[in-house]
Amino acid sequence: MHEALARALALAEEKFIVAGGPGGQNVNKVATAVQLRVDVFALGLTPEAFRRLQDVAGSKLTKAGELVLTASEYRTQGENREAARARLTTLIEEALTPPAPRRKSRLNRVGKAQRLKGKKVRGLVKANRGKVDW
Repeated sequence: MHEALARALALAEEKFIVAGGPGGQNVNKVATAVQLRVDVFALGLTPEAFRRLQDVAGSKLTKAGELVLTASEYRTQGENREAARARLTTLIEEALTPPAPRRKSRLNRVGKAQRLKGKKVRGLVKANRGKVDW
């Protein structure tokens, strides 16, 4: 486990809130939904990882640098807590893994000729459009 991930799970503040969803009459009485808050700046991420986290998290990341995740799909606090922690884990793991470098594709001679032929045909179609001079 990466140290930033372990730090995130340790720093996560859990707050249980009343939410809709499954639970029947119990949903109105018991706060089963969990809201997980993590200060992203305390994680010690590299600038590249932080930028990737911003892209991955989107609106879940506040301007103050807090990552806010809410889980309410289960009937119990424990299951919702696990769901929120799993989501947090996947977000941070996704931010920590750098994207695979793009490999430049190589086109052979026949492929290049076909591409240029197609461009020529398309250019002729476009050139023949317009006002017709009788």
